[in-house]
Formats: sequence, C-alpha cells, structure tokens
Amino acid sequence: MTNPEDHHNCDQHHNHKNGLTLAFWLNLLFSIIELIGGILTNSTAIVADAFHDFMDAGAIGLAIVMEKIAGKKRSDKFSYGYKRFSLLSAISLSIFLLAGSITMLITAYNSFINPKEVYSFGMLWLALLGLAVNGFAFIKIKNGGHGHHHHGHHHGHSHNSQSIMLHLLEDVLGWAAVLIGSVIIYFTGWNWIDGILAIGIALFIGINAIKSLIKTLKVMLQSVPEHININKFKVELQRIEGVVDIHDLHVWTMDGDYNIGSVHAVINDSNPTTKQDILNKIIKLMENFNIQHPTVQMETTNSNCKLLTC
Repeated sequence: MTNPEDHHNCDQHHNHKNGLTLAFWLNLLFSIIELIGGILTNSTAIVADAFHDFMDAGAIGLAIVMEKIAGKKRSDKFSYGYKRFSLLSAISLSIFLLAGSITMLITAYNSFINPKEVYSFGMLWLALLGLAVNGFAFIKIKNGGHGHHHHGHHHGHSHNSQSIMLHLLEDVLGWAAVLIGSVIIYFTGWNWIDGILAIGIALFIGINAIKSLIKTLKVMLQSVPEHININKFKVELQRIEGVVDIHDLHVWTMDGDYNIGSVHAVINDSNPTTKQDILNKIIKLMENFNIQHPTVQMETTNSNCKLLTC
C-alpha cells in the first residue's frame, strides 16, 4: 500500500528537478547567445554578464549532478559514498570563473585606454532578453522547488534551490544594471559606462568564485563545519551524567551538508544498561548538533585506555 504523501513528494521532487534542468539549459544557451551578442555589440559588460550567466548555469548543473552522484550508494572503494565528488566540480568551476573575471577586468581596463564604440541599442535588447530569461527561470524554480522544506529528508534540495534562486536574482539585477547603462550610453554616448559595468560584474564574479573556493577547500581539508561550535559541543558532552572525560573529538563534513562526528567518551560505570543510556544521550546530542553520522567509542575509567592508542 503506497502512502499518498509519498506520491506527492515524488511529484514535488520531479517538478523541482524539471525546474532545475530547465533553468540550467536556459542559462547555458543564453550565456552563449550573450557571448555572441556581447562581441557583436562590442560590449565588455555583456561579455562579463555572459560569464555571470555561465556561472549560474554551472551552479545549477552542479546541483543536478550533485543530487545524482550524492545519491549513489557507498561502494567497497568509496566507503563514505560519493558526496565529495561534487567538491571537485565546485573547485574547477570556481577556478574557471576566477580566470574569467580576471580576463574581464583586463578587457575593461583596455576599453578605457582604447575607447571603442558600443552599440547601445543592441545592448538594450540583450538586457531585456536577459531579464525575461532569468525572471522565467526564477519563477520556474520557485514553483518547482515548492513544499520541499517540510520534510527533513529534502533539506538538501530546498537549500540548493534557494541558493540557485539567489543566483538568478543576482542575474536579474545584473541585467537591470546593463539595461540602465545601455539607455544612458544611447542618450549620452558615454561608452566608458560599459567598462564600469564590466568591472562591477567581473569583481562580483571574482569575489564569489574566491568565496566558493575557500569554502570548498575548507571542506576538503576537513575543517569543522562553520555552524558547529566544537568547544560548546565538548562542554555539553562532558555535562552528560556518567561521562568522566571526552577526547579525540572530531567533526567534519562530507560536502557541506552531511556532517560526520567521532568521539571517545570515558565513563565511570561499566553497567551495560547505564552504558547504553549514556551512549543514547551522546548520540542524541550529536544529532542535535547537526551531525548526521555519529561514531562513539566508550571507555570505562578502570580499563584506563590500556588497550587503546589514546
């Protein structure tokens, strides 16, 4: 007997997936149109915005691939599963975008030295198209990713679609800037406005790429996830009745969403029922601290760690 609720979730997930896939293709195709349009209109700002849109297509594509790969079961070779594979694509995307933004800055700088004619009328049309495409993708994802955050299980997806909606919103603002810029150029003939816009967009891309790179490298280097306060965590663990000492406490994250923790707990009672009780409390606390994969090793005070390399 299937639960109607499950069916509803399945539909939701399907819509959400379609929304993502559509937004991905829209952004990807559109960034190619922009690149050509930017070259034709001689506008550095539009070429920079093409990179910006490509960045978002990349982010969306990554989210789709992530959901695919992360869903793969663990294997003998990858006992933690495949969640970390998404970090590889995140790193390469960041490096690519960083290179892109540096190129944009150089191009914009050159456009100040050797001013060039910008076809503001073409810019205007591209900007309107940009607003339409991104607005449409935004609405698609907003409606598709609906109703996800009610189920703990779907946390990752809603988190994903929220960050993508933010990307698309940034795109809309980027295009609004290009639109205003093109109108000003049209009426005043100030071609340097194009360079200013390009610098703004390139800096925006560069800063975000660096942020993303740092975040990904922190996960790779197994740093404690930002939202987990390990000192507070240790204090709370030691507060549990029966726990004498806590050592070898480690918390890290697989991909930024799925957290792993391990701990050695020294307890003063070898009574099996008390032991089980303490263990349950420790695991409950670890779950409260947003650790999805807890590992606990218990030692009694009298065994005094003789057998263990503590």
